Amino acid sequence: MLFLDKYHDPRKNAQLLSQITGNQLNYKQVLSETDRLFQQCVEKVPVPQPSNSPSPLTLSQKINEELFRLFAKPSQIVEPTQTHVDSEGNVVPEWKTKLDEEYEHLLHTITKEVNIEDYGGIGDGITDNTVAFKKAIGNGRVKVIVPAGVFFTKGICLPSWTYLVGAGKWKTTIKLHDDAPKGTRLITNTNHWKGNHHVLVQGLSLDWNVERLGNAEKTSTWGNYSSCLTYANVTYGWVKDVEGINPGLHCFDISSTLYNYGGDGYRAKGGSKYVWLDNLNGYGFGDDGITTHHSDYIFISRSHMCDPSGRAHNRGFSNSNGIEVDDGSSNVLLVNNSTTRCFGGVEIKAHQNSSAASNVKIVGHISVNDNRSYNFRHIGHHKSTDPESKTAYNIVAINLAAIAPIFTNLYQYSTPRGLVVSAYKNVVINHFSLIGDPEYNYQDNPVIAIQYRARNVILNNISIKNFKSAGVGIKIYGGSNKADSVTISNVEVRDSATKAIDIGAGVKDILVKKVIVEEKASKK
Repeated sequence: MLFLDKYHDPRKNAQLLSQITGNQLNYKQVLSETDRLFQQCVEKVPVPQPSNSPSPLTLSQKINEELFRLFAKPSQIVEPTQTHVDSEGNVVPEWKTKLDEEYEHLLHTITKEVNIEDYGGIGDGITDNTVAFKKAIGNGRVKVIVPAGVFFTKGICLPSWTYLVGAGKWKTTIKLHDDAPKGTRLITNTNHWKGNHHVLVQGLSLDWNVERLGNAEKTSTWGNYSSCLTYANVTYGWVKDVEGINPGLHCFDISSTLYNYGGDGYRAKGGSKYVWLDNLNGYGFGDDGITTHHSDYIFISRSHMCDPSGRAHNRGFSNSNGIEVDDGSSNVLLVNNSTTRCFGGVEIKAHQNSSAASNVKIVGHISVNDNRSYNFRHIGHHKSTDPESKTAYNIVAINLAAIAPIFTNLYQYSTPRGLVVSAYKNVVINHFSLIGDPEYNYQDNPVIAIQYRARNVILNNISIKNFKSAGVGIKIYGGSNKADSVTISNVEVRDSATKAIDIGAGVKDILVKKVIVEEKASKK
């Protein structure tokens, strides 16, 4: 069985994915095919969901939402941005050309290049370099070079027009000082309220130094604090070739000024936009490896997140995901990333009192031993007695691999799944390989679950194998919380499950075609 450690080189993910799936996809063709499937989703009128009056809020909940709405704006589902294959064969968002132009603008605007050692910086793993970094960075328009070594600091703030670069991951380490408070962000931008722009961090390991907290029950404070790197209200940002080590909360957080819980239908003001994260590694995170909140036009590529501590949560209830596209985020593209031994490999979601992430596309992903390889949900909008989500729309995923999902101590009551879709509408999964461990006990659980009022879901080119102890390959849940308007096509189930497909009671609109079942499994 495949094992990826914290030193895995995610630049090899595209090649590794082809080896896992046995397919060398022509992305131009597959993107075009998937766009057609998505258009079918958008144009189809789904089976109506039950109409229920939401439960009344308590006085404290009402006050809380009204306070957050002071810093919020109405949420809108906008047109998804297009994705294409560039001249070098890379899958990129249509707006990357704009970001590349701004990168050149950054380089031409920088007026000086300095070395942290010229300002008294010492990478001896002992000296506090906080003042040296502050002097070297100044008011921006500067490229700050950090040589190999371990540089302690109590936090670094980057103004606009700043390029901070080290000698490379595992060579240059910036580490939080033992006296830094729990809420410290190791690196962030200077002004979360007014915002910053043109900020680049490259070629570093960022050690949040969680050991300084001893046996603290929780390793984070609140909001977007306690992380290795936080961009809050940043326009035109880059994080490249960087490692995040043992943060109290997140390795990398692309965020708004404040997380916002003003209710479904509202987004935070001050979100980040046009940010590219590439070739990142992260592990030991208290919550998520990479996360986005209330931000737009985010590109996450060739990154690897693994082995969270989960210590930002109560023990046994850790929703610690490798990559999480969270509350209010929109037009986010993930390409050729990998995750392992997390709660969720990729989770696209929102909290009950926030807008859901929308317009999210995944092109190529490897999930190994994550509890829920791919988990799409809007919490608090699942049951027939919950209000219908206003914002959980538009997810497209191409060329996914879910390898041996497992039970985990991170979330003790969560059963393994290759894919879960809850509450979302307009979801297309095209080319998905699910490979189980034939010796593992999946305790009759389904491999794929479409549930909790999901609508307009298309599963196409699905391969399931070696889930010998699973109960069903693809389960469409029925009952009062049923999913509906689901299309399943071109499915192969081998050496897996007692059933290939199970359709629950009351599901009205379901199309199943071209299913091949071999050996133990039998089609229903």
